[in-house]
Amino acid sequence: MTSTTDAPGPLRIGNASGFYGDRFDAMREMLTGGPLDILTGDYLAELTMLILGRSRLKDPARGYATTFLRQLEEGLGLAHEHGVRIVANAGGLNPAGLADAVRELARKVGVPVRVAHVEGDSLPVPEGFLTANAYLGGAGIAACLTAGADIVVTGRVTDAALVTGPAAARFGWGPGDHDALAGAVVAGHVLECGTQATGGNYSFFRGHDLRRPGFPVAEIHADGSSVITKHDGTGGVVDLGTVTAQLLYETGGARYAGPDVTARLDTVRLTMDGPDRVRISGVRGEAPPPTVKVGLNRLGGWRNEVVFVLTGLDIEAKAQLVREQFAVALARSGAEPEPDEVRWELSRTDRADAATEETASALLRLVVRDRDQETVGRAVSGAAIELALGSYPGFHVTAPPGKGAPYGVFEARYVPAGEVPHIAVLPDGRRQSLAHPATTRPLRDADEPPLPEPLPDPGPTRSAPLGRIAGARSGDKGGDANVGVWAVGDDAWRWLAHELTVERFRELLPETAALTVVRHVLPNLRALNFTVHGLLGEGVAAQHRFDPQAKAVGEWLRSRHLPLPVSLLETVHAPEANA
Repeated sequence: MTSTTDAPGPLRIGNASGFYGDRFDAMREMLTGGPLDILTGDYLAELTMLILGRSRLKDPARGYATTFLRQLEEGLGLAHEHGVRIVANAGGLNPAGLADAVRELARKVGVPVRVAHVEGDSLPVPEGFLTANAYLGGAGIAACLTAGADIVVTGRVTDAALVTGPAAARFGWGPGDHDALAGAVVAGHVLECGTQATGGNYSFFRGHDLRRPGFPVAEIHADGSSVITKHDGTGGVVDLGTVTAQLLYETGGARYAGPDVTARLDTVRLTMDGPDRVRISGVRGEAPPPTVKVGLNRLGGWRNEVVFVLTGLDIEAKAQLVREQFAVALARSGAEPEPDEVRWELSRTDRADAATEETASALLRLVVRDRDQETVGRAVSGAAIELALGSYPGFHVTAPPGKGAPYGVFEARYVPAGEVPHIAVLPDGRRQSLAHPATTRPLRDADEPPLPEPLPDPGPTRSAPLGRIAGARSGDKGGDANVGVWAVGDDAWRWLAHELTVERFRELLPETAALTVVRHVLPNLRALNFTVHGLLGEGVAAQHRFDPQAKAVGEWLRSRHLPLPVSLLETVHAPEANA
């Protein structure tokens, strides 16, 4: 494969995977769709590490993303032909094992390839846990590429490291080049979730053809600035709105910390640079914190779920009858003790005088959890099913209850960076230890910026959905939910910044009323970022709520009605305003 270190101009980095299970043919599409220097793949998430941990229990030789290998069966030859190097975190819990598998595959398909990997993230696993992995930065990736690697696979690195590593190798950045590194971190964050940067999961999807959005590309410059784009002719869209949405995704305040650098999100400036091209500039960086994040996964226990369908009249009374009957049946079953947690939730999906049976029906969801499988298994299933002929009229469930399934719990801890090894295993087998940045800066919240001047006279208002003048993107971080909201236009921002307070947020989303909600203001993006602590319980793997990753909380917020200035409703045209 051709080295990119001497190539002039910006470094073109594409992404072909935003999660383990993303579009399988994306690697081929990215390698054949246009020019690239580096192709990255992000396969890891908090839930993925738990899945890989359970896989490794069954087979110690596994623990990596096998999909990546299958994609490489065709991708190796294409990458060699087009001179593209591949960097992916698909190594998961076993990057050395994946590197060996890639070498074996290369011999099988007859492609000369130099393979390297990064390790050191796997830490001693505390008692009771399944995995413990530190989030490494991009230095190991940079060392592997500098040594001539064509393929670099890693374990748990930060998602942005897949971009900071290649950029540092290309431009010779050192640990003290904070602004350049921060710019690459921001570009990496935009790329990491694949088609979310090109119109996927986008509030204003109706304004664009999103049937098959292309994957994103970042053109990284030597100063850390970048242009986000996509291959010509691919679907989707890259505009200020899609990039803003992804910048807000799973972030919090102005300081976005990582092991390479702390990027200041409040310095990010976005400008259109042509069709499907958004320039990111002005990003400032600070020294990284002295600690690194460690993700730990453990099996939390067992859960079972039954969804009762309630149709037609007297929905509330039918739900109450089921609850009472189930409690009696469970007690009579002799199950001791009862499950640690029993949760009921009634979703009123029914409509009056409905034209179809489905739209006449509501869903009553029962979720039970316990540390013992037997407690949530037969006893719960039996208590639910024995009601079938003696309960509310029209009794049925969406699926037969099972024996219970295990659920996981994610925890984040922080350890001194110096205690975490960072090792690049180069293509020739040499092991190079990378030092963590010598200069660090303890992380603290940035000072809140001044709010824009409020609208002088907003005039009359009309009750309407917030989404008429604002977009949103939400997601999860452990047990917390992040909800980013951005305004469409300056006048909408002047109104939003003053109106959407924490108190108003809690009022619009009653599930958050008893939780700690923190608001962060990002004026350059005309955005507010809310962190809702504890909304997701013990995290996505625990399935605490029906939307366990908070993916749709932002759209719920946008659907809520509040008094909006008529002047904004008449002048803001959301799908077109961000272009």
